[in-house]
Amino acid sequence: MEYVIIGIVLIIVLLAILKATRKDASLDLNKLVEYLGGKDNIIQTEFKLSRFVVTLKDVQKANKDAIQKLGAKGIVEIENQLKIILGPESKQLKKFIDELK
Repeated sequence: MEYVIIGIVLIIVLLAILKATRKDASLDLNKLVEYLGGKDNIIQTEFKLSRFVVTLKDVQKANKDAIQKLGAKGIVEIENQLKIILGPESKQLKKFIDELK
């Protein structure tokens, strides 16, 4: 009986940790959208492996330094596009932005 109670407590703790981790990721994604100039500044998004490519109305509104502080490994600006090396979060970010629009 004691093992069952310990197992249930461990499962509850694990679920709480996973839920907290997801909230932190969402906050980072919200900040990233903000650093891109807001959802209204984003025209199109796509991801290619570890790169997140975003086309912006006004690339000057993007805060590239803040994006790098959030964890981007690199940013390349070409005309009105930013190519951001994010790693596996690229796909998640595209889905998040698509749901915002």
